[in-house]
Amino acid sequence: MLLGLLVACGVPLCPFAIVTRHPCPGCGLTRATLALAHGHVSEALRLHPLSPIMAPLVLAAIAYNAAVYVKDGRIAATESVQGAWVTRLGVALAILMVAVWVARFLGAFGGPVPV
Repeated sequence: MLLGLLVACGVPLCPFAIVTRHPCPGCGLTRATLALAHGHVSEALRLHPLSPIMAPLVLAAIAYNAAVYVKDGRIAATESVQGAWVTRLGVALAILMVAVWVARFLGAFGGPVPV
């Protein structure tokens, strides 16, 4: 209930945003994912330009873990999805997220998303 009240009052829940009063590299991704779910692609891209890439990846990871949990009754172990390609993909996405974050502060992609 308290969390819902904070959200309704517009209090930022991101620790980075609370401390710095600036958006973090992932700020806007949740709102962008919801916009994508409603079919509002342009709104999603405005909120976070990487949302069409990140949202399906996160949803796939959640679905994979849910399937493993239902099948085996356990959370998927990291070693079951480990591999050089997973590490490279993760590093590449992290670098891309930071690059977009910096570019937004420089005015690209509509500038920083509101916190």
